Parts: sequence; C-alpha cells; structure tokens
Amino acid sequence: MSIAKKSILLILLILIVDQVVKVYVKLHFSLGESVEVFSWFKIYFIENNGMAFGMELIGKLFLTLFRIVAVGALAYYIRLLIKKQVHTGYVLTVSLVLAGAAGNILDSLFYGLIFSVSHYMGPVATLLPEGGGYAGLFYGKVVDMLYFPIIKNTAGETLFFSPIFNIADSAITVAVTIILLFFRKELNESLETKKEDETTVEF
Repeated sequence: MSIAKKSILLILLILIVDQVVKVYVKLHFSLGESVEVFSWFKIYFIENNGMAFGMELIGKLFLTLFRIVAVGALAYYIRLLIKKQVHTGYVLTVSLVLAGAAGNILDSLFYGLIFSVSHYMGPVATLLPEGGGYAGLFYGKVVDMLYFPIIKNTAGETLFFSPIFNIADSAITVAVTIILLFFRKELNESLETKKEDETTVEF
C-alpha cells in the first residue's frame, strides 16, 4: 500500500472514531453527566465553545477559519512529504495532526446546525431538531468527554489530570509527542527544504 493511501486511511479512521464517539455522547449525555469507567478514567460530557481570549462572535469565527487554513496547510505539507518520499512514520504522524485538527473543525462547522442544545441535568440533545440547531455554520461547540482524574487531593479535587478532551485532541497530542521524540530530524530537514525552495523561487 502506498504512503498516500496509508495517510488517507489513518486520517479517515481517526475522523470516524472521533465523530462516532462525539455523536454518541452528544445524543446520550446531559452536559456535566459522567460515567466512571475506572477510578482514574471517566466519560465526562462537556462542550468547548472554542473562543479565543474570551472574544465573542469574531473570536469564534476567527478560530474556526484559522483551523480550516491550518488543515489545508497540513494537507499540502503531507503532499510534499509524500512526493519527497520522506519516512513513512513521519508522514503518518503528521497525518495524525491533520486528522485531529479536522475532527474538531467538523464540530465547529456543523454541530450547531444538526444538534439541539445540550442542557445541564436536562434532556439530552436531539439530531436534526425541528426549527433548526442551536447555532449557525462555524459556531458549533466542540464535544469533549475523556477525563483522567489520576491524582486527587484529600478533598477529592483533581490535581492531575484535570483537562477534559476528545479523541481528536488526543491524536494531535500523541502526534506532536512522537515528532519531538522520534522525528525531529525529519521535521528540521523538511522545514529547511521548504526554505530553500522559497529562496530558489525568489531569486
């Protein structure tokens, strides 16, 4: 199987798993509802509106558009890596980053259109509600559900790990960690090659 096909399959796999989990949680959990899987792992439903620095509509729209541009740039970068026959592991790791970013973009783009609002301690959301969804295009909220309260204090407060995240976030975090640990050489070489190409074009 070619590197390109492996990259596409990995991206699709992450996107499908991420979206299936998010849709299930959105349609079966109230906001703030949790299920304990282990003492150190819970499914805990929250939504992240993704607004930067507390800005309202402009901040949310800017963040979503920025993510779309970033995914486009990553796709172009992966295409260059494949053409230059860079190490397969590095290509697939960068593909993980793209998949994670794209997964959260789908939430922002479409979830506001296709779901009703989720309530704390209230009825769960519905799919394609009458009268439309809870927000417009670009203004959907990102669904998070993975919670690992590994270390707690005597009061029961989580000391580590308090953030709640999703599979798309996990893909990005794992990919960046792998790149820093194992593919720094490939990253540096690809960036240097890009600079050389730009210099050649300029002169």
